Amino acid sequence: MTTSSNYTNLRDIWYTMIGIPGLEDAHTWISIPICSMYIVAVVGNALLLFLIFTERSLHEPMYLFLSMLALADIFLSTVTTPKMLAIFWFQDGDISFGSCVSQMFFLHFIFVAESAILLAMAFDRYVAICYPLRYTTILTPSVIGKMGIASVVRSLFICFPLVFLVYRLTYCGKNIIRHSYCEHMGIARLACDSIKVNIYYGVIVALFSTCLDVVLIIISYALILCTVFRIPSQDARLKALGTCGSHVCVILLFYTPAFFSFFAHRFGGHNIPLHVHILLANLYVVVPPAVNPIIYGVKTKQIQNKVIQVFSLSKKFC
Repeated sequence: MTTSSNYTNLRDIWYTMIGIPGLEDAHTWISIPICSMYIVAVVGNALLLFLIFTERSLHEPMYLFLSMLALADIFLSTVTTPKMLAIFWFQDGDISFGSCVSQMFFLHFIFVAESAILLAMAFDRYVAICYPLRYTTILTPSVIGKMGIASVVRSLFICFPLVFLVYRLTYCGKNIIRHSYCEHMGIARLACDSIKVNIYYGVIVALFSTCLDVVLIIISYALILCTVFRIPSQDARLKALGTCGSHVCVILLFYTPAFFSFFAHRFGGHNIPLHVHILLANLYVVVPPAVNPIIYGVKTKQIQNKVIQVFSLSKKFC
């Protein structure tokens, strides 16, 4: 644990995460749905990755972007959920400063990367509907690979400064984190000196990464709708819109709780209890990763058929 001296060597700092403050008695019950969703998230997204990479008919731009999303979802839930369950089951909330900062970095890194992947998927739908004859020539495997690398590099450049921003602060004894995992402002608020730079950088990152991605996604879908409503055939219009249904569901599932948490912290923090914030934050890292493969499995016939084939073969071998 942290020493009682006024200023502490960063290597000696240990924090204690208390899970969901105010709901400690319900931790065991809360852990059941969270653990179940984590298992569904890992198994479902791993199955998606397996199907996409082993089936040649799924080597299309839409499914390659979906494989990136599945990989990001596995990482997003795995970075946070095991430690979260350790707190709920064994009251093992102790974590060193270095481990806490590492968890913080990977959490924000994956979030920003996943936002970029959703933007790339919106661009994929835009090209598919607005320029169908040029779809395969615009979104070549090389272009898709570069878009994937660009999302990772952008996320690295945006999130790496967070590490320096928390390391530059002075810490002097506060060691209780009222959360189930480490995030940027949660660590910064434990410092003794001013965290204005951390706050400003956090807002700038939100505006020029996630918010910018959302604006570009909205523009993409506005252009898609303009093109769709110019199609004379109603069946063709519905078919074109149907190809976007899965992506729209995933977008809403990803961004809605994120923006709710962002605005609630800044404008409604006194009206919404802390345990509600933390509970939603815990669900946020497991619900979208668990539901995304189900959404694509239900809405995409090619994936449905491959899942049926896999289970049919497994029954034969059994």
